[in-house]
Amino acid sequence: MTQELTPNLLIAGGTILNPQTGLKTDADIRIENGVITEIGANLKQKGEAVFNAAGKMISIGWMDMHVHLREPGFEHKETIITGSRAAAFGGFTAVACMPNTNPPIHTRDVVEFIIERAEKTPVDVYPIACVSKNRAGESLAEMADLAAGGAVAFSDDGSPVQNSGLMRHALEYSSMLNIPIINHEEDLALGIKGHMHEGEVSTRLGLPGIPGLSEEIMIARDILLAEYTGGHVHVAHISTANAVDQVRQAKKKGIKVTTEVCAHHFSVTDALVESSGYHTHTKMHPPLRPQSDVDGIKKGLADGTIDAICTDHAPHASFEKEVEYISAPFGILGLETAWGLTGREIIAQGVLDESQAVHKLSVAPREILHIPVPEIKVGERANLTIFDSTTEWVFSAKDIKSKSVNTPFVGSKMVGKAWAIYNKGTLVDNQ
Repeated sequence: MTQELTPNLLIAGGTILNPQTGLKTDADIRIENGVITEIGANLKQKGEAVFNAAGKMISIGWMDMHVHLREPGFEHKETIITGSRAAAFGGFTAVACMPNTNPPIHTRDVVEFIIERAEKTPVDVYPIACVSKNRAGESLAEMADLAAGGAVAFSDDGSPVQNSGLMRHALEYSSMLNIPIINHEEDLALGIKGHMHEGEVSTRLGLPGIPGLSEEIMIARDILLAEYTGGHVHVAHISTANAVDQVRQAKKKGIKVTTEVCAHHFSVTDALVESSGYHTHTKMHPPLRPQSDVDGIKKGLADGTIDAICTDHAPHASFEKEVEYISAPFGILGLETAWGLTGREIIAQGVLDESQAVHKLSVAPREILHIPVPEIKVGERANLTIFDSTTEWVFSAKDIKSKSVNTPFVGSKMVGKAWAIYNKGTLVDNQ
């Protein structure tokens, strides 16, 4: 993985994929001072660097709308720089980062700090600010000021908004700003001491569980509140088949609800907790669910109920994860493996085609967050991901670019590879 400032670049021999139309065009792309100046066949080199994209696809840069970069406050787990490095390896030119930092992203100065720190990376970083002050669920954060500073959404992620009155007011205020509320959908009283999915495997292992019902009850509440207020609720990391159906029915009624799914929730099941020998790298929140829920998620992707694919990239230091299962924090890495899992589980299995999958990783996240969608056309700043959906490879420890290593996918087969990104006049080559 190499990164270099490359304001002038010729990307030669690739196929441009438009995820909005599905159109594929064989063409070279010339970039000068970070701007696309020419698109066409067999372009001649003019002294600039050349990236050989033969056999590869080129799309607008991908975006992960749900990551944890940990900075400020938890730099021992991840930093904006190291998280961006992991994002670039995974094919992402943009991420939106969650506010469970220290201090939390509940004041404008923290929003601006994150944006400023990210200027040094080839990845665009969009802060998601808190719904409530200190993520305590008691009083609303200063939403208008946070939005003015650059926040693209509001969430107390990891601390679900339990107070229905507060959630109502949050939706009312955010609707005036045309910004979504992203909620970690969980009624904590139903699974506050749980460590994995409540079901057959948890019963056999003797581990307290988190029922899918806890997610579904909260989604039902938020859909009703969105309908009542006219606000936009975004369901974070959906994980059950019933939850997908709730969103499906709400959309049919015209309620402003969108949702995302993490790659791990359509790739593995709660059986991995047992087969891994209680490895804490299988502990995440929401937890891994049974096969019936994985099937429901894939159905939701196929019929368009699920808008976006994300990662919930959640790094933790080794000393935090190398403890007993019940003592370990929730969360796994996701940026480096998202595309390989999508290729393996979604494209190769015919759930979505290549264009549809890229749409859920590039266009949909930006549309949900009201961020301008890049275009591959002359005169536009180059914001690109170079990839394929067929290369088979095995994810290894050396492929981890995060500061942490908490992933259950080391040694797992991947299908599809992100070969490079180009953004902010910088080429990051993963070859």
